[in-house]
Amino acid sequence: MKTEKDNNSFHRICIYGGSSDTISPVYTEAAAELGHLLAREGTGIVFGGGKTGMMGAIADAMRAEGAEVIGIIPELFNTPELGHQGLTKLIVVDTMHTRKAQMAEMADAFVALPGGFGTYEELFEILTWSQIGLHTKPIGVLNVQGYYDPLLDLIEHSRQHGFVYDEHRTLLMSGKNAAELLEKLKTYRTPDGLDRWVHRKGPQAGSEH
Repeated sequence: MKTEKDNNSFHRICIYGGSSDTISPVYTEAAAELGHLLAREGTGIVFGGGKTGMMGAIADAMRAEGAEVIGIIPELFNTPELGHQGLTKLIVVDTMHTRKAQMAEMADAFVALPGGFGTYEELFEILTWSQIGLHTKPIGVLNVQGYYDPLLDLIEHSRQHGFVYDEHRTLLMSGKNAAELLEKLKTYRTPDGLDRWVHRKGPQAGSEH
């Protein structure tokens, strides 16, 4: 899985996002906007396979334009109420762990749309994998209406107190709209010095504060 993007495009992006139906249309519209942009660039997605909330919005937008949309869903959630049956391909797996591993393996980059506990967990797991060197793929959040501002502030708070190294802070990008975020993902370069977290070489993060 340890791959680094070597051009200015993506074959497939892994999408994390909320499945709630009780959200403002501004969020689902932003998800659809990202979907349309990716489809027009010839980029596919792999996601959790749901048909509701943010997941359903981006999947529907992309399928409307004929783009590749691969869903990976645990058997537990493959129900008429939750599973999306209109995808390019829907892969049913046994566990959440299998689902996340396959999504990560199939993607060239990762984007977290607004979401809840599940989205946070997926985002931080893939960030941690980058931190410890399991992959070098770009990671970003779609910060619609400042949704992720509190989370980004918390990460900066952790950096200032030495719990997050400076170079690790740069592993997570954000964009207020689809075009801004996609441009940042395309220009991402893996920061130097990531291995000092393992070898404990050099100054600790936040030491200048």
